[in-house]
Amino acid sequence: MIQMNQFKDIQKLIRLTGERAKLDAKVNETYIVYKTEHGQIVKEYNNGNVIPVPEKDGSHA
Repeated sequence: MIQMNQFKDIQKLIRLTGERAKLDAKVNETYIVYKTEHGQIVKEYNNGNVIPVPEKDGSHA
């Protein structure tokens, strides 16, 4: 069983990884891809635009 401190550490690591991905996308003038809490895959550009990815679109891979 994962202890509460380990769970918080994992949550922090996930958050920091996402923040790093956003910084890398900004530097490289690209976007990040992630799944929303509603299950939709989206591309988020460094200007704040969030574009849903169609199910058949493989360009996020």
